[in-house]
Amino acid sequence: MSRILIVEDEREIAELLAAYVERAGFEVARATTVQDAIREHARFRPDLMLLDIGLPGGDGLDVLTTIRRRIDTPVIMVTALDDEVTKLSSLRIGADDYVVKPFNPSEVVERIRAVLRRTQGATARRTLSVGRLLIELDARVVTCRGDDDAAEPVRLPLTPTEYEILAHMARQPRRAFSRTELLEAASPDSEAYDRVVDSHLSKLRQKLAVAGCADMIEPVRGLGYRLWPA
Repeated sequence: MSRILIVEDEREIAELLAAYVERAGFEVARATTVQDAIREHARFRPDLMLLDIGLPGGDGLDVLTTIRRRIDTPVIMVTALDDEVTKLSSLRIGADDYVVKPFNPSEVVERIRAVLRRTQGATARRTLSVGRLLIELDARVVTCRGDDDAAEPVRLPLTPTEYEILAHMARQPRRAFSRTELLEAASPDSEAYDRVVDSHLSKLRQKLAVAGCADMIEPVRGLGYRLWPA
């Protein structure tokens, strides 16, 4: 059962969408503000998001930008804004489709199915490979391949935070990430200081070393860390 996150602050519209989406066989969660949407996305881990633009606390483009920094969740914008500038901005940031209110809820369900067919077909068994590291994004499993191709890969026992940090860095290997960005990627609602990332990275580097993938994470003086495919 695919999970759909509906981000809509108008209760009647949200309830209408939820009723049709649930009737179509999807699991549904809802959010009404920018902060709720980001928090619920991290908790619910939806397969697709229906996202309004006019939201309390900001707008849907802020949510879309934040989500795109972390993960490639398919997003369909559902909004009353029908101007070309907003539509093009949404698609440029990374929206997969754009629906203008008022809408036919049955059509929205069909658009959900179409986007999921396209994205799930393209991302089945999605993996990131960096050096000897292999990250299975859907299974949330990280393994380290040994020098000997015949050897069995070693699975890393990562915490959720360690996994999020590593997966975020693996999407752009060799790039230097700030501590603040890594903390935001791993725990967007955390009020911890960015230096707490040092503790997570220290444990993550130890686990990489034990698995045979030592020295893949390098500190970047004055900034943070980078993942290097040694």
